[in-house]
Amino acid sequence: MLQKRMICATLVLVGATLTTAAVPAAATPATATRATACPTGWGSLPKSASESTTTPVRDVRTGRHACHDRMVVDLPGAARGGLGHSVRYVDRLHQDGSGRHIPVSGGAVLEVRVAAPSYAPESGEPTYPARAGRPLPGVDLTGYRTFRDARFAGSFEGETQIGLGVRARLPFRVLQLDGRLVIDVAHGWTGSR
Repeated sequence: MLQKRMICATLVLVGATLTTAAVPAAATPATATRATACPTGWGSLPKSASESTTTPVRDVRTGRHACHDRMVVDLPGAARGGLGHSVRYVDRLHQDGSGRHIPVSGGAVLEVRVAAPSYAPESGEPTYPARAGRPLPGVDLTGYRTFRDARFAGSFEGETQIGLGVRARLPFRVLQLDGRLVIDVAHGWTGSR
């Protein structure tokens, strides 16, 4: 009788173990998350285009994405082909015209130059309410993985200059779109988030 009870107890334990082991295996595909494949190959070398426009900068905004942080410079009405720019890593940001050093927080500094004024060319009135050396108006970088700081350097001789502080010297790309210039800085060098 004792041997029958042992066999029954053993079978109950084996059955419970098999059932418990089977449940997570069946649930795994439904609850597993997939890694997002992020683009690679942007590099960290300077990127530029020589065109220019008199269409003024109206706004600068930022956004967070799965693989990168994004800065958008809005120039409503400007054609894609007329958005000249120079984006490159610098040791320190120096304001055009005066040469004044503008401190930018972060492990690395991207100097963003847009070949467009941030003032109305006819009147000289500002079209973007930023002040030299100050954070970009309306830009809050709290919670960003890559961006650390964004400073307005100024607008001099038809060119607007911004300092973008990032976590480290990371790959970036520049996109020219109708009415806006987009700068994406990757979260890392690998192809996953």
